[in-house]
Amino acid sequence: MSVPTRLGPFEIKKQIGAGGMGVVYSAIYTKNGKKVALKLLPGDLNEDIKLVKRFERELKVLQTLRHENIVLCYGGGRKGRQKFYAMEYVDGGSMADLIRKKGRLGWEETVDYGLQLCAALEHAHEHGIIHRDLKPANLFLTRSGTLKLGDFGLARTNDATQLTAAGKTMGTFAYMAPEQICGKPPISHKTDLYALGCVFFEMLTGKPPFMSDNPATLFHMHLNEQPPRVRAENMDCPIWLESLIQDLLAKPINNRPLDALAVATQLEQVKEKVARQKSRIEMQETEKADTVGMGGDTKRLKKSRGKKKTKKRDERNSQPFYENIWFLVGSLVLLVAVIAYAVWPESAHEKFAKAKELMETKERGNIDRAYEDYLKPLAAEYPDEDFSDQVTKYIDEAEMRFAEDSISRRSKFGVFEPESEAERLYIRAYRFEKFGDRITALNQYRGIVEVLDAKDPEDRPYVNLALRQIAQIESEDLDDNRAEVVTDALDRADDLYLNGKTIQAEKIWRSVIELYEGNQEFTALVERARRAQRQASGLGPPPNQSSNNRADDDQAQSVSNSSNSANGGQGGVD
Repeated sequence: MSVPTRLGPFEIKKQIGAGGMGVVYSAIYTKNGKKVALKLLPGDLNEDIKLVKRFERELKVLQTLRHENIVLCYGGGRKGRQKFYAMEYVDGGSMADLIRKKGRLGWEETVDYGLQLCAALEHAHEHGIIHRDLKPANLFLTRSGTLKLGDFGLARTNDATQLTAAGKTMGTFAYMAPEQICGKPPISHKTDLYALGCVFFEMLTGKPPFMSDNPATLFHMHLNEQPPRVRAENMDCPIWLESLIQDLLAKPINNRPLDALAVATQLEQVKEKVARQKSRIEMQETEKADTVGMGGDTKRLKKSRGKKKTKKRDERNSQPFYENIWFLVGSLVLLVAVIAYAVWPESAHEKFAKAKELMETKERGNIDRAYEDYLKPLAAEYPDEDFSDQVTKYIDEAEMRFAEDSISRRSKFGVFEPESEAERLYIRAYRFEKFGDRITALNQYRGIVEVLDAKDPEDRPYVNLALRQIAQIESEDLDDNRAEVVTDALDRADDLYLNGKTIQAEKIWRSVIELYEGNQEFTALVERARRAQRQASGLGPPPNQSSNNRADDDQAQSVSNSSNSANGGQGGVD
């Protein structure tokens, strides 16, 4: 394949990946100098209609998914016969690279990455998308430790045209669920959960649960053999994490966890259970040490009493050296010096160095410790040191993390009530972004920065979060396609409902109503969502692409076109 040095607005640098669905190059977007990953479908494959359809579907899937743990797609196009699309460039290699480098990961690191991966899967599954090729090579890492799920070339959508021949399997054999191999029952989001179990197993042991050079043998293992235990390879793995992986690798679909959110909840529980167990062990060891110490004192007391019964020695001539005054005084001085050294306060720079080391691990427990033990005291006691600006940045980073974790944790347990006005504004803006409406999200984030007080301790984390999201969104090429986003979401909800997935459809209808109610431009689309809700509740015919819906879509398209005209028709990749 002959690759041009320039393709549209992109200057192609070097190949960084390849697969059955295309070749990936690093490239520079010449309009702003941003580094991107450019995926090309080789021109000689344009004759294969199925490959072309898969390439186009992958682009559509990536444009649908907007999540911090999924590789971001900027848009796509065609130059002559050459199809391509641009993605976020992820600079830290893949999970497969990390496993090769380390051999295996610690259980804490596995849980942290696992929570990010579950968040990505939950987002994809909510949009009716099954990845079908989950494996370490498709998990990309940033230098700061963020995991991003990529390569949706084999993804299956609920409304997708059948592109896989009957009886033919798609995916990577080592991570393939039984139903993916034999086609019974049909694949579902739980197919990805099986692959997730394989990935967790490999992260903890350095290898997938089933291995063979022969595909037929590998298929037999997935279909019939019980997976090995993680702790047989890695005794450091908590028993609760091993049990979760065994559940994920269950061959009957109904024996696997309910969904990615349920897996994430269990991963959080693993950390809590390990912490409680560690606390109990430490308490027991302390009690044991106290008991041993008391026993030693008793033995010494008995020994000293026995000595009194022996014949007295000539104290002046036979007194041991350790009973001499000079030895006792010297020992006392040494003891005082050791105690003084142990309790001598750390210098400010020593405290900062420890805080820095803890913060750079990016682990929640270490961030908590750095924040409480070092950063807050440093900010209060040493406001004018050469490291003070970095201390402020670390405090902001920690408080942003705490705010996001609090929102995420409470939402998992169905608690959606904001704890402050700042949190309410941020959650609303983030909901627009997660829904796919980045234009509205950007405007809302900007409003947060203007309205809230960055000096107020309660507001500051959300101002900083808003600034972060603004920078991320502004780095993309934006197209004001809000009406199209909402229309696509409603189409997807109709398809979900008709396929029996009422709960997922209801989430979309409710989001449209809550987010766009009161916005005159979206009155018809909000009414369409309300009508679908009523119909799903038995108050009308089932949602479908009726003439009324098509009329709504025509109006939405008209809104979209007028919005684009007002913005000079800009947006997307050239």
